[in-house]
This record gives sequence, C-alpha cells and structure tokens, in this order.
Amino acid sequence: MPKHLRVRELTEVERKTIERLTHSRTASVREVERARIIERASAGKRVAEIATEVGCDRRTVRLWLKRFNVAGLAGLGDDPRTGHPPTYTPAQVGEVLAAALSKPTNLGLPFGSWTLDRLEVYLNEEKGIAIKRSRIDELLIDEGLRWRTQEGWFGERATREKREKTDSLDDKPIDPEFAQKRGRLRPSIPAHRQTA
Repeated sequence: MPKHLRVRELTEVERKTIERLTHSRTASVREVERARIIERASAGKRVAEIATEVGCDRRTVRLWLKRFNVAGLAGLGDDPRTGHPPTYTPAQVGEVLAAALSKPTNLGLPFGSWTLDRLEVYLNEEKGIAIKRSRIDELLIDEGLRWRTQEGWFGERATREKREKTDSLDDKPIDPEFAQKRGRLRPSIPAHRQTA
C-alpha cells in the first residue's frame, strides 16, 4: 500500500501566497490549480480527495506536492520549456524593425518603398542577417506592424494631401491626367445576361 504523501509545514509567507493565489482572478489557471492542491494538502486531505476536488489526475497532485516539498513556492512554477533557442538576438530583431520603419531612399537604395523581398535582400546583404521573408513578416506582425497598400498609381483616388497624411514612402507626384490616360475601366466580373 502506498504511503500517504503529505505536504511539509508551510511558512507564513507561503500560506499567505497560496491563499492569495487560490482566490486570484488574474493569476493563470495553472497557478490557481497548483495553489488549490497545496492548500487542500495542508488541510490534511489525501491525494485522491484533492484530485477529485480540484478536477485533475492523482499523478498531477503528487507531482505538485513533491515539487512544493522540495522547492517551496518556486517549485510551483513551470520548468523552462525545451525547444530550439531563439535564432535572432534582440539586437538583430531591432535591426529588422528599424530597417522596415525607415525610408529606403534614406538608406541609399534606388526604390521608394519596402516589400518583404526587398527587405530580405537588404538585411541579408547589407546587415549580414540571414533571415527569410516569412520570418520578417512574423517579426513585424509580432510588433503590431503591417504593410500599407501602395497608392502610387491610383491617380484619381489618391490626392497629394492623403499621401502626406499617410506618410507614403514614395515621393513621386501623382499624374493628374492619369485617369484620362488610363481610359475607361472594365468590371472584373462580367455582368450576367438577363434572359427573357
């Protein structure tokens, strides 16, 4: 018969922290569950009873009781996760973001706006950061940045004032006669013929 697993005596600080965590509405679900396990164990309840009350497996209860007995409150935290370490240093990520937010013409490049392909080539060749366009896109999205659609050739829709407000990277003036030069637009989806 397995021996009864008990939690060690809690210090006053541990007791207050566990009590605060069990009633917390802002702590993670994992932290609250682990605190509830320790609280019930300190009240003298057995593993099976705690597992039923908390709604988890007996092995989970035993794991957290053992970890708490060894390491205290620090034992209730998550262990570092395994996996591939970050490929890019924070400095390199900063370089990517700084390049994406700068004007290419200010960097001596022959174009007025970035694309992911242009940014990839610039970072690979000029900055020496081996990064793919998909990873650049992920980094920009993680920072809450998104690409603006280019408005350079929409003559009648984009006015000089609108372009100045959006801080467009392309400083070429809009051709005021573009709509006439372009000609009549055709719809992209042909109209259905009505049958009699």
